[in-house]
Formats: sequence, C-alpha cells, structure tokens
Amino acid sequence: MKEMTIGYKGTAETTASEDKLAVSVGSGSLRVFATPMMAALMEAAACDAVSPFLEDGETTVGTQLCIDHAAATPEGMSVRAEAEITAVNGREISLNVRAFDEAGEIGSGTHKRFVVFAEKFQSKTNQKGKA
Repeated sequence: MKEMTIGYKGTAETTASEDKLAVSVGSGSLRVFATPMMAALMEAAACDAVSPFLEDGETTVGTQLCIDHAAATPEGMSVRAEAEITAVNGREISLNVRAFDEAGEIGSGTHKRFVVFAEKFQSKTNQKGKA
C-alpha cells in the first residue's frame, strides 16, 4: 500500500432506477431510493478514494459503516456519493461519506475499510465451512 493522502476524495454515481428502490430490494414498501443502495454507493465512493493507493494484488474490504439516511429520493433522480479519507492506521482506512440527489444532501456518515491481499483473502474465505 502506498502512503495515503488525508483529504483525498472519491465519488460514485447512479440513478434511482427500479432495481434500486426500497420496494424492489426489500427494505420498504415505497418507490424511493433504498437505504441499502445508498450504502452501496457510499462504499463505491470509498473504493474510488482508496484505489489510487493500492499496490498490485491489494484490495479493500468494508469493516464498518455508520450512516444516516436523512432524505428520500424519488425514482429516476440522479444520486451521487463522495468519500473522503480522514485517517489511516496501518491497513485500516477511515472515511467520511456523504450522498446527494439533485435536490441536496440525502445522507452522511463514517466508513472504515481494511487493506487485504485479494487472493489470500478470497482463498481463506472460500475455505469457510469446509472440514
């Protein structure tokens, strides 16, 4: 892992399409952008923020996400997330995350990711449940 720059930001964008609505993903009964989809978009922004600092074979895994979903987004509206690196402690990366629709901020919170070696992590995970 290369030395990370505190304050470095990443972004991710999507649209509140049918497959990302609360009623479609099972997180509610309304036709609004689902909280789990906002969380996934925030994680994508975090991955974008840290990716320039990863070496070959490295990736990150999310280990903590604490968010507030403060405003609903209607179907069809654009949604954008941003993540900012706030601290690095060894292989643990802390970030602030925020999400916006076309009308303003819809959510915010904190997120932690951990740098791992992709092949080793996947191999170890695949062994779960095998005698």
